[in-house]
Amino acid sequence: MSSATPRLPLAGVLRVGRPSDIWFKPALSVVVAVAPPNLTLLALGRLDLAMYTMAGSLCALYAHNRPYAARARALAWVVLGMLGSLAAALVAASLTTSAVALVTVGALLAAAQKALCDATRIGPPGNVIFTFISSAALFAPQALAQVPGHLDLAAGAGVWAWLVGMAPGLVRPHGPERRATAHALRTAAACAEWPDDPRARAAAAAAVQAAWQALLSAGARTEARRALDRLVVRAEIALAAPADTDPERLRTWARDLRGNGPVPRTEDHGELLGIDAELSLESAPLWHRLGPLAPLAARTALGCALAGYASLALGVGRPYWALVTAASLYQANLTLTWSRGVQRVVGNLAGVLLFAAVAPLAHLGPAALVLCCLAFNFGAEALISRNYWLGSVCVTPMALLITEFAGFQEPGRLITERVVDTVVGALVGFAAAIAVTNRRAGDRIERALTAADRAREHTARLLAAPHPAPAALESAHRTLAAALVELRATVDAASGEWWQRALPQERVVLAEQAGHRTLAATTRRRTSATTEDVRP
Repeated sequence: MSSATPRLPLAGVLRVGRPSDIWFKPALSVVVAVAPPNLTLLALGRLDLAMYTMAGSLCALYAHNRPYAARARALAWVVLGMLGSLAAALVAASLTTSAVALVTVGALLAAAQKALCDATRIGPPGNVIFTFISSAALFAPQALAQVPGHLDLAAGAGVWAWLVGMAPGLVRPHGPERRATAHALRTAAACAEWPDDPRARAAAAAAVQAAWQALLSAGARTEARRALDRLVVRAEIALAAPADTDPERLRTWARDLRGNGPVPRTEDHGELLGIDAELSLESAPLWHRLGPLAPLAARTALGCALAGYASLALGVGRPYWALVTAASLYQANLTLTWSRGVQRVVGNLAGVLLFAAVAPLAHLGPAALVLCCLAFNFGAEALISRNYWLGSVCVTPMALLITEFAGFQEPGRLITERVVDTVVGALVGFAAAIAVTNRRAGDRIERALTAADRAREHTARLLAAPHPAPAALESAHRTLAAALVELRATVDAASGEWWQRALPQERVVLAEQAGHRTLAATTRRRTSATTEDVRP
């Protein structure tokens, strides 16, 4: 039978939090990526083509947390994915004018974009930007002969966006992995202060795992990165022995990682041989990661299609707004989807009021229109990390202004259609999330439990050996840590679902407790062994 129905909260959904540490990076990057193409089109009197350059420019929003070696690959795939989505939309728009058919294509594209973005864990803004571009392109007048030229514009802007995303590496080549290591140190310090708080331990374990992932994907093993390795080991030691940890010392190291100064040196615990071994391991194939996401993809396809059809039935001229609203709702579970829906509606309604206030200024001329769009691009990225609804306050007028690149329109009609599509997309999209249950959430917990148990047993066998190979012990340690982080994320996602069998909470608690005890023993064993190795 089903587990308890998840709560659909209102309290705290709109609470404004702290901005991310790097909020200014995507905010500045998107402005630098968008401005040259748009200003060039403005000078040429062809702002009507701005939608195609925006497709490439908005790729600059992605991968800001990744080390530059990994960022180069991720941004390249983002640009290719954007071009593929845009190509599919433009070809469909050139082959049919049936609004129902175009909404159907848009819903299928949105489902594919959701599944691929979640499977690759590309991170924010996720699938929403892809869906926004491809859905708008579906309803842009198009001839098949125009498609190659429009794709060329998007590709050129995409190359520029790639360069913008990579440019900070010239100034601070180790910046992302330094930030990840600093975050691991700070959360480990909080865990040391509150050792009995399971949330603090889970957050610290996740931050340590993220730091290892950043370091493993950072590229060449430079001396600075090896020093960062040792700092992450210090965070692991804090998790293993919080009572023997000085939290302020961890925070001091974290502060010292700001800027380009030398990486703080710690006691030498020998060479971390397991990292070199892990660099040769391959990740799980993409199709293995896509399978568990089928329910989310089905929700997205159904919700986006029904939202678009409902918008058409109401006579709204831009059904893709309802489609994009529905696509933006779907999160890891029903509870988070509900919260995102509330945030989306509140942000969009406030955004249309802001558009009404700004429209007279934007209508002073094409240059004013472009400058207003740039300002809202910056504002959206500056605010969205504090709460999604705050970012939506800027995204909404930006999206409305983009529709006017081809010619100014009557503000009242734009506002009415956007409000209707927002409400329709949110209501229909959430109804689809209720209708399509995620029964696989329980299966994913079983698989995560099995993986955590196997990783713990393997690590325990190595610990029982008189002289385990250091590389094998380090690799087993990180495999177990990753399995525990994945187990906690899977349980949290399933806990917000409905209409599924009761979750094995007791087994999860026991598995996490045993796993963390084994991690602590492994950390102590590794530390003592390497200390003896370097002792004169």
